[in-house]
Amino acid sequence: VKTFGQLAGKDGTKLLEYVELVDGVYLNDIMLQINPKSDIQRTNKKVNNDSTLRIQNLSILIRQIKSYYQVSGRCHLWCFATLCST
Repeated sequence: VKTFGQLAGKDGTKLLEYVELVDGVYLNDIMLQINPKSDIQRTNKKVNNDSTLRIQNLSILIRQIKSYYQVSGRCHLWCFATLCST
């Protein structure tokens, strides 16, 4: 299992770590590791306090999460239906 260290690097402050989360880059990277087959577009890595880019990144994250659970949910339903019919 791969774990994550500090968000903002070795010399990062709590504020920089918070900004990494708010920008959506870090969370999208985690979601990409959870679901590497995702066909969702890549995030904007250089947000630089641009609220439009931040919103785009968070929208991508929401689509990735929805996609993951829709596919995962269909698999669980299919497995459940298969087990019940035997």
